Formats: sequence, C-alpha cells, structure tokens
Amino acid sequence: MKNVQTTKAPSAIGPYSQAIVTNGMVYTSGQIALTPQGDDTLLKEDVAIQTVAVLQNLQAVLEEAGSSLQDVVKTTIFLADMNDFATVNAIYEKAFGGHKPARSTVAVKTLPKNALVEIDAVALVTNYSF
Repeated sequence: MKNVQTTKAPSAIGPYSQAIVTNGMVYTSGQIALTPQGDDTLLKEDVAIQTVAVLQNLQAVLEEAGSSLQDVVKTTIFLADMNDFATVNAIYEKAFGGHKPARSTVAVKTLPKNALVEIDAVALVTNYSF
C-alpha cells in the first residue's frame, strides 16, 4: 500500500491519509471544502461553492494517485441536508460529464467542520508514478 499526499488538496485533519493506492485501485478519504493552503479554512458560502471545492480537492487527490474523475468506480456523497441533493447532483454531473460511477448519497447529522457536503471515491489507477 502507498499513501497519497498532495499539496493541491487539503491535508488530512486527523490520523488518516488523503488516499491509499493498492492493487491498481485508489481509495480516497472524504473531501470537504477545505482550502488546500493548509490553513484549515472551510469555505462557508453555500452548498454549491462547497461542492465545487470538494470535487476540485477530490480531483487533485486522484491525480496525485495516478487517477482521475473519469476513472472513478464508486463515490459516496454525504449531505448535511438532503434538500441540497439537486444542487449537489447538478454540479457532480457536470464534473463527471458522461461518466456515471456507482454512487451512494446519504444525509448525515453533521460533517467535519460543519461542512455541507463530503465526497469520497474509489477509482482505478491508470498512471501510477510512485
């Protein structure tokens, strides 16, 4: 197993890795709308802005692992409010284009840093360069 670490996405805020690569797959930790500058700042504007940031963070981690959004097999979306589903879904669909990985979406009571959305992914590694 190899740990994935990139400065283009926020550092882990606990005892975990941004992602792990093993057996041709990458398993990402959940991404929230923290800025990648390492100052632990959560974008607080709204769920649309947070979703865009989450997907950018997820893409950065996937790229560091030798993968991409187009290689994603499965995602899980965690929402603080299921009323945000349509907004998040539209942004997610645009980010993934015609690619439609398997997905679960669940409502949760709270997320780290009181984020509105968190997304994790499992993807194929197509360009591993460790």
